[in-house]
Amino acid sequence: MRLGLIGKKIGMTREFFDSGTVVPVTVLHVEKGRILDVITEENRGYNAIKVGFGKIKNSKLTKQMKGVFAKKNTEAKKYLKEFRVTSTSDFKEGSEIGMEVFKDQKFVDISARTIGKGFAGSMKRHNFSGLRASHGVSVSHRAHGSTGQNQDPGKVFKGKKMAGHMGDRKRTIHNLEIIKSDPENNLLFVKGSIPGSKNSVVLIQQTAKKTNKTTTLEKDKKAIVTSTKSLKKESPSKDKGKEKPKDNKPEKSKETTKKK
Repeated sequence: MRLGLIGKKIGMTREFFDSGTVVPVTVLHVEKGRILDVITEENRGYNAIKVGFGKIKNSKLTKQMKGVFAKKNTEAKKYLKEFRVTSTSDFKEGSEIGMEVFKDQKFVDISARTIGKGFAGSMKRHNFSGLRASHGVSVSHRAHGSTGQNQDPGKVFKGKKMAGHMGDRKRTIHNLEIIKSDPENNLLFVKGSIPGSKNSVVLIQQTAKKTNKTTTLEKDKKAIVTSTKSLKKESPSKDKGKEKPKDNKPEKSKETTKKK
């Protein structure tokens, strides 16, 4: 079972920890989703829930979608997403799901469309080295060179790395760490970068792959513990090196002691 939510990428900032470490963070605004339909195994052969996100005007909907939302007696939703579920007993039509989906989650998978770069050459698109910049090579320094073979087979195979459209593709980054969450403002702070530009739509899901990575908070706690232990070890050694303060009392002479 992998539930998820749709959010908006606001931008990037950084978070400071007690040990002094700084972590780059992407801020996501996550909206609550409404369950529009509960799909059972008896009807379609699998268990799932259909969730709607975002707001949209009725004037922008097609007649078919107007009928769908009118039948469910719910407000129009901009995005519809289906999530597979092990059992549908915990879900009801009309109920909402929000940030509680990631309550016990330390890592998430995030999918989004990358920034479109337009038409790009082979050096930018595929990291080619290009041709030499020496004498004899004219006006083809950034060219990718020959693409085909001899008369046999005499063609360019599909998938050949060449110049073309770069970016604007759906990409998923697995096991991104949740640094902090703000349920009051519906904000999620995720460590690292996420594909897409500002205000782009992002799909946040529970992790598909299990990971044994230690979180930044755990590393921070370990660093604080080790620093305190090292300080405790250093403190007694400093006291040993110090000389004890001498008493200012005058010492009795040997002659006086003998007379007594």
